[in-house]
Amino acid sequence: MEANIERLCEEKGLKMTEQRRVIARVLSWAEDHPNVDEVFLRASKIDSHISLATVYRTVRLFEESGILTRLDFGDGKARYEDSSVDHHDHLIDVETGEIIEFQNDEIERLQREVARQLGYELVEHRLELYARRLKGKG
Repeated sequence: MEANIERLCEEKGLKMTEQRRVIARVLSWAEDHPNVDEVFLRASKIDSHISLATVYRTVRLFEESGILTRLDFGDGKARYEDSSVDHHDHLIDVETGEIIEFQNDEIERLQREVARQLGYELVEHRLELYARRLKGKG
């Protein structure tokens, strides 16, 4: 099974070594927003010869090629996700670090409206909500 990020790399004409393929698969299979250290740990379980430096270089290449989006949730570690996924926003639990993806049409509408009221057309945005779970909920 070919991973989405691996396919995007090939579409962009990137040279795909076996180690790059492993890293691309790890990123495609991630259900979270891994940082480079997490990608390295997962990739090294598949190929023990992958170095941390190789993971750093590969992730940077994928980011520069527009394949990955770099996210910063204020914990001092860059996290990554597939750039081709549908637009969504993030809610970050400040106590546990859990990252919840969500999409809300009303928020999207309000953002476009705010830009319009200020005389702009919204072309791109990111929304990150930092929150604490309500006591007695969840």
